[in-house]
Amino acid sequence: MPPELTPELAAWVGRSRTVEEEVGLSAVRRIASMLDLDPGAFRHGDPLPPHWFTLFVAETARHSDLGPDGHPKPGVFLPPIPLPRRMGAGRRVRIADSLRVGDIATRTTEVAAIVPKQARTGPITVLTMRHTIRRGEDLVAVEEFDAIYREAVAPGERSAVAPSVPAPAEAAWREEKLLGPALVFRYSAVTWNAHRIHYDADYARGEEGYPAAVQNGGLTMQLLLDAATRRSSARLAGFSARLTRALYVGDTVVLAGSAVADGTAKAWAADGDGNLCGEVEMEFA
Repeated sequence: MPPELTPELAAWVGRSRTVEEEVGLSAVRRIASMLDLDPGAFRHGDPLPPHWFTLFVAETARHSDLGPDGHPKPGVFLPPIPLPRRMGAGRRVRIADSLRVGDIATRTTEVAAIVPKQARTGPITVLTMRHTIRRGEDLVAVEEFDAIYREAVAPGERSAVAPSVPAPAEAAWREEKLLGPALVFRYSAVTWNAHRIHYDADYARGEEGYPAAVQNGGLTMQLLLDAATRRSSARLAGFSARLTRALYVGDTVVLAGSAVADGTAKAWAADGDGNLCGEVEMEFA
């Protein structure tokens, strides 16, 4: 049976908090260099790529508030869901405007839904958070982000592997990217993500049953959107994305996609064996 939505958890639905951050030039240049762009090409007042809002206004938990996995402890920022493992799964995004270098941005985070389910691997809970990003009173983007909570693996067991689904064979464009440890580390640094499975291979193997340090799904989506939007002159107005299979630090990911047609396009990420690992559907203005 899936875990029940207790009154304590139900009381978290609708709770919100707002954080503020300056979109500083130094931070933008660090992000640009992480993505292999010329950091000196960015100046104060420049608009950023529309999907880059995900790289700013992160929660800044005190170090003493982190749990053993590197996430903030349950009940600090997120509901105390009684399942220890947490992984990002998907997001749905509407983009109204772009952040600019020097903006003061705010992100209001609301607990939108907590849904217990029974999966093939056991009980899970899906947490949906709604993020609203603004520049003053002006709306920049609204994102709904899903995270899946599941039981821990028993000591010595391997984490379950998602079913193999082949990535599409036909693509209008295709490129490869090495998910090296330095890239994954820098992404975790600029997004202030301390989840240990992304940089501590011993922890990932010994505690969570993965074969290696796990690629950050946010970085997979960042690289995929960067690659897709480079191939369109239209403005990205929204996207929906989901992660379907784990990639690991040291893997080479294949990024591919369709051409824009009628204002929409699709892109996907695959591992070296051709398995679909993530996909995104985009809308352009």
